[in-house]
Formats: sequence, C-alpha cells, structure tokens
Amino acid sequence: MDELAAAAGITVRTLRFYRERGLIAPPRREGRIAWYDDHHLAKLRTIAALLERGHTLNGIADLNTAFESGKDVSEVLGLGEPTEEEPIRLTPQELADYFAGEVTPENLLAALDLGYLATDGDAIVHISRRLLDVSAALVKEGVPLSAVLEAGRAVREHAEALAALFTDLLREHADEKDLQRLRPLAKSVVEAELSMAMDRRLREPS
Repeated sequence: MDELAAAAGITVRTLRFYRERGLIAPPRREGRIAWYDDHHLAKLRTIAALLERGHTLNGIADLNTAFESGKDVSEVLGLGEPTEEEPIRLTPQELADYFAGEVTPENLLAALDLGYLATDGDAIVHISRRLLDVSAALVKEGVPLSAVLEAGRAVREHAEALAALFTDLLREHADEKDLQRLRPLAKSVVEAELSMAMDRRLREPS
C-alpha cells in the first residue's frame, strides 16, 4: 500500500479512503501480503485526472459503477471489427474532455446501452471515431449530450430498418459474394434521400 500510494503521489490515508469508497479494487492477497498492480495505479491516476477536471468523488464513484456495468469490447463488436467504422480507445479523462461537463453517469449508461462505448481493461473504446466526433461537435454547438444520445437511439432504429430493407433486396437479386461490393449503393440512396428530406424540412416555416 505504501508503494502504491507513493507511485500515485497520494498519502496512504487517501488510498485507504479510496478503497473504502470502492473507487479501486481490493488487492490480490497472498497470506498477509497485499499485492497491488498497474491496474490499481492506472485507476488512481484516472481519479486524480478527473478530480482535476472538476469531478467530485461521488461523481467518480458513480461513473466507476457505470463503467463496471458496461459490456466489454468483445461483446459490443460481436462477430468482428466494423468493416468501415474506426473504433477509438480513450481514457476516462479523455472522454471527459470530449464532452466537458456532460459525462454524467446517466449519459454514460445511455452510451454503454447503445453500444457506442465499451470497456477494454482500463481503457474505454468508442465504436466509431466518426460518431464520437459528430457527437462532440453537436455538444459544442449547445445540444445536450442526453439529447444527442436519444437522437442516436432513434437513428439506430431507422438505420436497422433500412439495413434490413437493402440487405433483403440485394440478397434477392444479387449473389451473396457481391453484397459487400454493392453496399455503397445502398448508402448513396440513403444519403440522397436524407439530403432531399433535409431540404424539404428546412424550407418549412419554423
């Protein structure tokens, strides 16, 4: 415990307090010896970074609970890596920086539930760099992250329906081996229809 506290730059008393609050996992014990490892040190450095960013210990504890309840990256990726989207690894403090003041336990649980976020050891994985960047841009424009996530949930439902429509269409009229090659055609139809729909909506009086 003394060695871990020294490596993390905190007092043993503070370390005991964090343990009592459940902010770090118990050590591995061999007889009367308690062994801490790099995972404990990484968690302590994360706590320090989040405290510097204005999070309270209660908030950090809630975030920690939300992370631990989330799926790991293998469960989210399912059958394999996305074919077009690029996953991105983040530390908890990097995620907090993307959405300053908006990374609440409620928003975190919503993102985990959507499958936008997953855990990979001490790191967080966002399933799509593109979705992460768009979400952050919307939040910077003043859209609450909770509203962005709710819209993402609605878009997911429509996207699943569109994917089913085009997959069924292509499977009926094309060879299975050509599905990946033809998928950009489906995306082009959706992009064009969405563009025209946005034109119609924006022309309407508010």
